[in-house]
Amino acid sequence: MTVHIFNTPEVQDFLRLASGLDQSGGNPRTKKIVHRILSDLFKTIDDLEITADEYWAGVAYLNRLGASSEAGLLSPGLGFDRFLDMRMDADDVAAGVENGTPRTIEGPLYVSGAPVAEGYARLDDGSDKEGQTLIMHGTVRGTDGKPLPGAQVEVWHANTKGFYSHFDPTGEQKPFNMRRTIIADAEGRYKFQSIVPKGYGCPPNGPTQGLLNELGRHGNRPAHIHFFVTADGHRKLTTQINIDGDPLVFDDFAYATREGLVPPLVERTDAASIKAEGLSAPFAEIVFDISLSTLVNGVDNQIVERPRLAA
Repeated sequence: MTVHIFNTPEVQDFLRLASGLDQSGGNPRTKKIVHRILSDLFKTIDDLEITADEYWAGVAYLNRLGASSEAGLLSPGLGFDRFLDMRMDADDVAAGVENGTPRTIEGPLYVSGAPVAEGYARLDDGSDKEGQTLIMHGTVRGTDGKPLPGAQVEVWHANTKGFYSHFDPTGEQKPFNMRRTIIADAEGRYKFQSIVPKGYGCPPNGPTQGLLNELGRHGNRPAHIHFFVTADGHRKLTTQINIDGDPLVFDDFAYATREGLVPPLVERTDAASIKAEGLSAPFAEIVFDISLSTLVNGVDNQIVERPRLAA
């Protein structure tokens, strides 16, 4: 007969002891969180009859995950990042806050300190010869629909191999390649030239893909471009667009695709458009206007503090 002990006084008292609830020192918030996590895990072990072998396999997996620095990759893959966005969406609904451009996950590959440009920037350095030229532009507006001059648009994306500068295992990319901070002009407009990125997959032999294999899931992302957008008197927007036409647009392992974040990609082949951009060959164009939301009681409640790389 199966024995379940989670609800016994002995185990419940032990949980309080292990999480420090009966100790005077420490952080009360940390104690509360640890007590809940331990309780949920103890109950999971009890309910599913997890064996000692399975438990220690899990411990070994966590060690491997940390050694591979893939915790930030597994997090969106298991839906935690999307769930946090869902909670923020629900908070906005409850507070009566209207959002323009949808938020979506940040991902683990942002780097602070990108070069700053006024109005227009060239993101790529021309070294990726496989890349199709991309011209992307739009206007940043507030909830009243008026342009926001001086809005700050941080943008970053991968190359045609699916690698980001500062995280490229090939070592081919220079620092801040395909990363810029663009200050919107007097009409609230931003514009950049780069290349159309490609999607990427989790390292095939890494712990994230290993767990996804156990779940019968792939670990691939569609091509996408990330944005942080800020302006005085408005909340910071964290979002990204997916590249229209990518076969994985609606099958993203990180669950970042949202309605309104797949703007059309238009192929410009006519001579007039090519000449207007100062180019010599056809290019792709994306227009993506951005609408920010106002502060809530004077506070930006969308700012997320998390470890990020600085260079």
